[in-house]
Amino acid sequence: MLRAAGVQATGVAPGVTEETTVVDPIARAIELAQRKAHAVFSTHTDALVIGADQVVTDGVSIWGKPRGDIDHLARLKDMRGASHQLVTGWCVVSGDGEHTGHATTTMHVRADLTDEELRTYVASGEGSGCAGGYAAEAQGGFLFERVDGDWNNVIGLPLFQLLTVLRAHGWRYTGAV
Repeated sequence: MLRAAGVQATGVAPGVTEETTVVDPIARAIELAQRKAHAVFSTHTDALVIGADQVVTDGVSIWGKPRGDIDHLARLKDMRGASHQLVTGWCVVSGDGEHTGHATTTMHVRADLTDEELRTYVASGEGSGCAGGYAAEAQGGFLFERVDGDWNNVIGLPLFQLLTVLRAHGWRYTGAV
C-alpha cells in the first residue's frame, strides 16, 4: 500500500507478541502498534519506522483472529445483520521521537448471508489469519452491504493519515518506487 503511494518501504517482522491486557480498542491498537514500531526501530535506528495493528470490536468485546474453523464460523454467523468497527492504531518512530494515531471504520454485514455461504468462506481459509475473520478487499467483500469510513483502513493502514506524518518528517513524492 505504501509502495503503491510512492513511498519506499520495506516490511520487517517485529517479532513481538500481540498479547495485551488493554481492553479499550483504540488504546489496544495503539499500544500494539507502538510495540511493533519500537521493536523494529531498535534494529533500524536510521529509519522512519511505521508500526500498525488492527482490532475489531462490536462495542462490547474485541475480536482477534479466529481460533479455528468452528470459532470462525460462529463469529461470522454472529456478525450477520450487525455492524462492527475496525480500529487501526499506528505509530511512526524516528530519531526525533514518535507520533501515534488511529482510524476507525464501521463495517455493516449483510443480514441475508446463508450458513452455506459462511461455511464455504471459512473453508476457503481466506479470513482465518485476519482480525475479524475476513478479508473485505478480497472474496470476503460479499459479506458486507456497506462500509462507513476510510477504505484504506479496512485494508490495514489509514494511508492518508500516515502520508501526512511522513510529509511532516520530510518525505516528498518523487515518483513510483
